[in-house]
Amino acid sequence: MILQALSQNIPIAVLEALLFMGVAAWIGWWLGSRALNARIDSVQTDIAAKQVELEICRQQKSKPKAAEPATAHKLPVIEVPMDISSPEAIPGINSFTAAPILVEEADDLKIIEGIGPKIEQLLNNEGIKTFATLASTPPSRITEILQAAGPRYQIHDPGTWPDQARLAADGKWEELKIWQDELNKGKKA
Repeated sequence: MILQALSQNIPIAVLEALLFMGVAAWIGWWLGSRALNARIDSVQTDIAAKQVELEICRQQKSKPKAAEPATAHKLPVIEVPMDISSPEAIPGINSFTAAPILVEEADDLKIIEGIGPKIEQLLNNEGIKTFATLASTPPSRITEILQAAGPRYQIHDPGTWPDQARLAADGKWEELKIWQDELNKGKKA
């Protein structure tokens, strides 16, 4: 009798177990899809925000930067008579020859181990365009320039750059090459 009652309840028990497992699976799927959809919405919002940031950066990059005003140097004032038709009309002046303007040609600072195109541009913008100028610039000043440029430049160590620039300015290319082979990205190994 017990066996007969048990044999009739087994199919019902299996059916109940399958029904409970099906309901549990459906609830799990439903909760998982809601969580996944929430994450997808969050990522899509982040993507949209980054696209707006990118567009702003592109617009700012396309705008030319205003040139920095040149610093005016005080020159001595010469009183000139109103009649300047000839050089003799100005006392003490024998001719009107203009003085040559010396333009300092920029060196390729990328030769210095640790300086790439972006850092070279930063240094040029600060008036450091030649090996001689870089050699006379203290590493602390170069560090200030890099820190002002943002976090991606703060990892660079300009400690050896002035010394390398001194060798380059003096034309000691072999010594510079040997030293650079010992350096690791511009730092003493």
